[in-house]
This record gives sequence, structure tokens and C-alpha cells, in this order.
Amino acid sequence: MYTGKHAHLRPLQPAFIMAETGETVTYAELEARSNRLAHLLRHRGLKRLDHYAIFMENNNRYLEACGAGERSGLYYTCVNSYLTASELAYIVNNSESRILITSLAKLDIAREALKECPKVELCIVANGASESDRIVGLDEATRALPKTPIADECIGTAMLYSSGTTGRPKGILRPLAEQPPVQQMALFDFLEKLWLYREGMIYLSPAPLYHSAPQAAVNLTIRVGGTAIIMEHFDPERYLALVEKWGVTHSQLVPTMFSRMLKLPEPTRKRYDLSSLEVVIHAAAPCPSMVKDDMIKWWGPIIHEYYGATEGLGFTACNSTEWLAHRGTVGKVLLGDLHILDENLKPCPVGTPGTVWFKTATAFEYFNDPNKTQEARSPDGSMSTVGDVGYVDEDGYLYLTDRATFMIISGGVNIYPQECENLLITHPKIADAAVFGVPNPDLGEEVKAVVQPMPGVLPGPDLAQELISFCGEKLSRQKVPRSIDFEHELPRLPTGKLYKRLLRDRYWGNKTSRIV
Repeated sequence: MYTGKHAHLRPLQPAFIMAETGETVTYAELEARSNRLAHLLRHRGLKRLDHYAIFMENNNRYLEACGAGERSGLYYTCVNSYLTASELAYIVNNSESRILITSLAKLDIAREALKECPKVELCIVANGASESDRIVGLDEATRALPKTPIADECIGTAMLYSSGTTGRPKGILRPLAEQPPVQQMALFDFLEKLWLYREGMIYLSPAPLYHSAPQAAVNLTIRVGGTAIIMEHFDPERYLALVEKWGVTHSQLVPTMFSRMLKLPEPTRKRYDLSSLEVVIHAAAPCPSMVKDDMIKWWGPIIHEYYGATEGLGFTACNSTEWLAHRGTVGKVLLGDLHILDENLKPCPVGTPGTVWFKTATAFEYFNDPNKTQEARSPDGSMSTVGDVGYVDEDGYLYLTDRATFMIISGGVNIYPQECENLLITHPKIADAAVFGVPNPDLGEEVKAVVQPMPGVLPGPDLAQELISFCGEKLSRQKVPRSIDFEHELPRLPTGKLYKRLLRDRYWGNKTSRIV
């Protein structure tokens, strides 16, 4: 969130606008706020490569909380704002954060977490008042500090954590060169070109700012002199209205958001002028081909996909012609040599799924977890993986099909549940779906589906049988759920990622699950 030269070239231009309130923060204001906070961090003894954490909902102080670290050589960890106190404490302690920045809305959770975080020296509350020497209000603590840069400016970056959908969250650490903050990291140079960012762009951010893709996207928007519109919460119709209102040119979503917009009534979808859109990135998870096709028919040649997750291993992009010609693809890999390998690290034949490995595009390690870092690398260290499963076709296009950690072994057969999930989500009576393995005394595991019906749809045995028959028409027998349960709402993160572990663990109980 480095304002850099644009604080001087365009001081009165909005750096960002809060979607719900309409509050505008100019480049000059964001520059001053970030500098004051950077001075505070230095005064509290944080030096280059030290760590602090941010635990807030999307609000008007989030970007300065990141920007201060980016210009003072620090690692800042943006924490999922929906975590419990104990989950927050784990990440704060694991990241070795010395300062925690939180909001008034999250202060009660932060207070509870601090009881388990003895090494946190200071808690800074955005838009809050000081309570003690350890808990201070942001404005009060920074008011008397300079609005000019610190003397020893150097580039910092986010150290984000994996979502924890399959186990404990893990910090992803990228090395930081000693360079001025105006010189951005090579990874972001590449993304700026890949995502077709430009001066004067208007970016709409519908996702939580603690997540990797919004972090990168908003950061780059401000670095190129654009304006970011920050949604406090995603709402499908509100998103469309904001595109029209602000003349949005760029955006980033996740496949679940596409699906929710597609399920709006057609008159609602056609009500808004989306002609200003130039580029829309989607990330976080493979997009079902049916959803992708429908979005392309609606929005045309603007949809690109980013692959690489928090670790930033690889990147892809396609134009609409390629999407239509290669339905269900992620696209041709543009960075890094890609390999599809079996469990023995031997190449899989064309069209055969295996673990996706990349010649490492950006250096990273799992923070304080050498074993996990080693698992993510090939024995010679030349390749990395985040456990995604996919295959490459004869034209060199990558198809993502699932995560290795979600694989079901039923009677010795490997089953990847993403295909079934993608199918169920297309059923007109289903709003969301999760598929995973549950214990079976004979087979080891069997396929289970848990679905969220559309509003007004009555769950029960008749609907379960209808869905099983629906899957049986499209999938081979072993991939079809043996049973279907119903939930009012599935546990998705605001980023769109499905917290499948929470569902799966209910069925495994005290039994030891093969999946960790």
C-alpha cells in the first residue's frame, strides 16, 4: 500500500473509497497516516525484518496498517478477521508478532487473545481510545508523530497465512531484499503486467483485505496511481451497482462470487451497466467450467484466472477465445515450468491427473516450519507444490481438478471430490455444496455430500435422492455420493474458500482421519 510518488503527483485523488459509507481517503492522507504509523513502529523498537499482525475487518484504517510496514522493512501478518481468540493467538504467536493492530469491532476478541500472547508489547486500536499502556488508540498514539517518511525507509511485505481449511494455518515468508519501498518486489512487477494494471484505473475489491489476492490487487492499484473501492462485505447485487456507480475498470473475485451473481434474477443482472470493466481476475479455487462459461457469455473477454495461492508459485491468464475453446481450463502457464507428477514424482501422461509442481517462481518458505517447507519442495529443491491436483492437455493447458488433501480413497480407488462439487452447484435447487470422504467399514471411506439448498427449497430424503440421481447421470459410480446431508449454510470463508475440514471432522469424530 505504498503511496510513493503518487502522494506528490496526485495528492487530492482518492487512494481508496469505502463502498458502504462513501468515505474517501486521498493519497496525501494515506501517505501521512502510513508515515505516522511507521514512526510509531520504529519508536516501539521494530526494526527491519521484525513482525507485527493486523486483525481487522475491512475498514478505513486497514491500508495504512499495511502501508506502514511496507515502507519500514517489516513483515506484517493480516489475520482472518473471523477467527476466535485462541485461533488469533496461535497466529500472533506463531508469526512472532510484537505488535497487534486491531479495530474497535474486534477488540474484545483481541483482548482475549492477548492473554495468550505474552510477547505482544502493544495493541493498537484503529478508531479506538487508549485504555492502558498496552492497549492504545491509533490516532492518539500517532497524532504527534511526523507525517514525513522515516529516515531508514526500506521495503516490507505481508507474511500471510494459509487459510487453514485442511489443517493448522501456515505462514508464508518471502525473502526481503534491502531496497527502497519505491522499488517493488519482482513478484509484483510481474503481477502488474499480468493483470494489465494502469495509471488511473478504478479497482473494486469485494473480498477481505487479509487475503492474498486482495492484498496484492489493492497494493498494486495504489502503486500505479489508481483508486480502490473497498467493499466492507460482498453482496452480489451491490457489487454490480458499484461497478456502474464508480466506473470500475478492474476487479478480482472468487468463483463463489461468480456463482452468486449468476443466481441473481436475470432482470437484476441486466439492470446495471458493466461496460467500464476491462479486466476481472478470479482466484482462490478452481472455477467450475459451467460457471466460467456462463460468466464469459455475460461479461465477455475480460475474465482472467490467477493460480498460485498465497505462496505465489505460478500464474496464468487467458483471453475469452481461449476460454471458450478450452472449457474448464485454467490456461497456459506463463511463469515457471509446470509438471504433473504422481506420488513417486514421475511424470503423469497427458490428460492424467497428478500433483501440480512448478519450477519455483518466487522464493518462499513456511515460517518456522522446515518440515512443511521440505514437503512443498522436490528433493533437489528445484520445484514446489501447494498440493493442487490437475492435468495438462495436449495443447499445454492446465486443468485444476482438486486438492490432494481432499482426495478420497474408497475401496482402493482415488476419488477427487471437486468434480462432484462442481456438478452439484449447477443444480437449480442447490446454493452450495461440499463433498468429502467419511468412514466406511468395508471401503475405508465413502463419498458424502453436504449441500445448502436454495431459499424456499425443502431439504429431505426426496431431494437427496434427486441429487444422487442427478450425479449418477453425469459421474461414474464411484464418484457419486452414497448419502447427502443438508445444512442451512456451509462454512465458507469470506474469501470464498470452503472450510471443508469443519464439516468432515463431524463425521470422523474420534477416529483418525487419513487426511490432515
